[in-house]
Amino acid sequence: MEIDENKLLRCPVCEAVNIDKGKHNRCRRCGSHIYKHHRFRTEKSWAYLITAIIAYIPANIYPMLITKKFGHVEESTIFGGVVYLWEHGSYPIALIILFASIIIPILKFIVLIYLLISVKYPIGKEKKISKHKLYYLMEIIGPWSMIDVFVVAILAALIHLANIQIIAGTAATAFALSVFFTLLAAHAFDTRLIKAYK
Repeated sequence: MEIDENKLLRCPVCEAVNIDKGKHNRCRRCGSHIYKHHRFRTEKSWAYLITAIIAYIPANIYPMLITKKFGHVEESTIFGGVVYLWEHGSYPIALIILFASIIIPILKFIVLIYLLISVKYPIGKEKKISKHKLYYLMEIIGPWSMIDVFVVAILAALIHLANIQIIAGTAATAFALSVFFTLLAAHAFDTRLIKAYK
């Protein structure tokens, strides 16, 4: 027996697939109320994405790492840290931070903007598969953007020498917020939107 795809509902709690039975739909697995959304909206995803972009600006302007050594204070931005590591021969680490903290976040912004615009103004039916692939690729690489914040946290926790102090700068908080809101924007994007707008 073939079931119409439009009559299938996904439970937002346990992800179980249920058949639409009308007004009073309950999940067959967890018993939660399920509501059928007739209109797909992108406003929430746009709001999270814009917030992430705004937070990404101070993340690159303000220092990510503040080092206090023998009374001397050194501040380093994300890009400044990449340049410093490159100049001192730490090429692999410099490239990892460059990709994880600069290139990947910008690519995620571009991909999300593309997806949000393309579901409203579709380019063509043949693009559906590539849109799904783009979305899931972005979901996979998303958490790796936090590598800078993890490095700062590890350095601050491990280095407890008397004359050296490492502090996370303003950029660390801004960058963490940017990554967090980017993940929210991706999560708020309903992949059914790719099929909804034809």
